[in-house]
Amino acid sequence: MNKTRIVLADDHSVLRSGLKLLLNAQDDLTVVGEATNGQEAIAAVRQHAPDLLLLDITMPKTDGLQVLQQIKRAYSNVRVLVLTMHEEEGYLRRALEMGAAGYCPKSAADAELISAIRAVMRGNVYIHPSQTRLLLDKMIAPASEETAASAELSERERAVLRLVALGHTNQDIAAQLSLSVKTVETYRARGMEKLGLRSRAALVRYAIQEGWMTAE
Repeated sequence: MNKTRIVLADDHSVLRSGLKLLLNAQDDLTVVGEATNGQEAIAAVRQHAPDLLLLDITMPKTDGLQVLQQIKRAYSNVRVLVLTMHEEEGYLRRALEMGAAGYCPKSAADAELISAIRAVMRGNVYIHPSQTRLLLDKMIAPASEETAASAELSERERAVLRLVALGHTNQDIAAQLSLSVKTVETYRARGMEKLGLRSRAALVRYAIQEGWMTAE
């Protein structure tokens, strides 16, 4: 069995030690690197080429959201699961916009975390039930500029937008659907315009509402 290779990035040594024991006890997971700050996290990803970065938001030198942005730009194939004490909708929204494949509170750092990692590695976006409630509350709030308009998407537009919501880059989508990157960008822009959406976070909320956030 090929194990999922994980880098842990958190400035609390006790938490890292506990997570390492938890993850290494699983038959399908292994911790290949650790980081105590944002700069070390980027260096560890570069050195170890993991499948997954388990990333805290509040860290010294370079905060987790900046790390997330840099990792997704330089290493788009590395999935990033945010593990944080911040449960506010604003942090969740920003992380999803930047390409996080999941968002899990530290209070769930046990069996729930294992489930989150496996879901992310299957290609799903993982959002803890408490955060899903925040997104659903936002959906049913009074209409705003991010509220999806009723629109008929083409099959290609739906396929592209679903993969975008799941965290795939335009290059990944082009390869999966046998399209050019420019064509993917066109479908993405046209679909977002039809739905009246202006950010990936808004698209993720729409995708959850429509039941797109599971692997097909």
